[in-house]
Amino acid sequence: MREHTVSWLNANIAILFSYLCRMREIWIPILLLCSVISATAQSMADVFASLPQVAEVKVLESSTFPEKYELKFVQPIDHHNPQSGTFTQRVVVGNIHPDSASVVVCQGYGAGFAYRKGYRDEISALFNTNDIVVEHRYFLESTPYPGVPYSKVNWEFLTGEQEAEDLHSIVTALKNVYHGKWISTGISKGGQNTMIYRAYFPDDVDFSVPYVGPVCSAVEDGRHEPFISGYCGSAEDRKKVLEFQKEILKNREIFEPMLDSLARADSLEFNIPIDEVLDYCVLEFPFAFWQWGTRVASIPAEGVSADKKFEYLMKVAGADYFVKECDTTPFYVQAAKELGYYGYDTRPLKKWLHVKSTKGYLKRLFLPEGCDFEFDSYLYDKVSGFIKTTDARMLFIYGQYDPWSSVMPADPHHENIRFFIHPGGSHRARINTFDDTVKEEIIGILSEWMSSH
Repeated sequence: MREHTVSWLNANIAILFSYLCRMREIWIPILLLCSVISATAQSMADVFASLPQVAEVKVLESSTFPEKYELKFVQPIDHHNPQSGTFTQRVVVGNIHPDSASVVVCQGYGAGFAYRKGYRDEISALFNTNDIVVEHRYFLESTPYPGVPYSKVNWEFLTGEQEAEDLHSIVTALKNVYHGKWISTGISKGGQNTMIYRAYFPDDVDFSVPYVGPVCSAVEDGRHEPFISGYCGSAEDRKKVLEFQKEILKNREIFEPMLDSLARADSLEFNIPIDEVLDYCVLEFPFAFWQWGTRVASIPAEGVSADKKFEYLMKVAGADYFVKECDTTPFYVQAAKELGYYGYDTRPLKKWLHVKSTKGYLKRLFLPEGCDFEFDSYLYDKVSGFIKTTDARMLFIYGQYDPWSSVMPADPHHENIRFFIHPGGSHRARINTFDDTVKEEIIGILSEWMSSH
């Protein structure tokens, strides 16, 4: 069979070659262009591979960049002690040109999204820059302890400072490849990471655009709850959200069995009993509702069936958020150590809750077995202090009703520190969600920073 296949292939290649010879006036320029593109791609892969820290280069598919690569950077587990061992950190590079500006996306979690063929960061798309996405240490394939159960992982080196060092190392290396302006950006925890990186290495980049990034002062910061209960939406909107919460808890004998069935069907495992899982879904509901910009009109009316109400609760504040271990477990560890988080206001629902107190819930619900951390406010002080005192070019994007906006850094009203709040906006606030006038203002500021020395 193989000999027949080879003969057939050779014959067809001969026919194709003869045809191309007859059409050489059309095809030869095209073939030469393809050859040049192939050579360029090969040369960029060679350039990346020549960097001392890069252990592996892989070509990726892209519909938004001429070339796209996965780089595996070798990093010290502890940047202050090179003898501590190493791990590989994934970096996804969308390549435009060595002389173009470069955006480094300071991801706060895994970088799996960057492997999508159509992925491109907003700043990179607006200014046609190289796009460099850095997976956060301890997440997905960038962990120093692959295959180790979370309860056995050494979390000592999961810190903002160590990740800032990771970013500094990667950007320093890639400045040997890319020679234009450098911009750091990130969304949510990535926005937070953008601030942390800039606080530790203020001169690594020319300017920064953090999106919807929180700066929390404690494990349960305390600013989110009054923001949700007294500011998000209108008083009537907030009342409708609260009434839906009460509706679920008052009828827990209906909804608790539904939740139990769902958990069994989806093999969800929790660190708390199912009745308390229902409580936490209800407590989480207003935070998730406002965070993602859910419409008040979508809340089920009184006459809607219990099935539809349960489906809606799970859509907005699903039980899978409270599973005991998942890919975001490293985030909860870092939140407990130094990033902080939010609490729950139980007072309006106290008479219907089975949970006696939610204080310390992060450890009880999310942390791996045996993990207990004392919160260190050093990172909060460093980041908030840096933004307060610096005039480094930083443009912040937030959504008006996003609960994370309650812990945005204070605006120091310096010339180059700019805040833009999307009216009525959520955690989805981006440059492109603003109206045309504000969008033009933002792009104008960034364009000026891009072109100035």
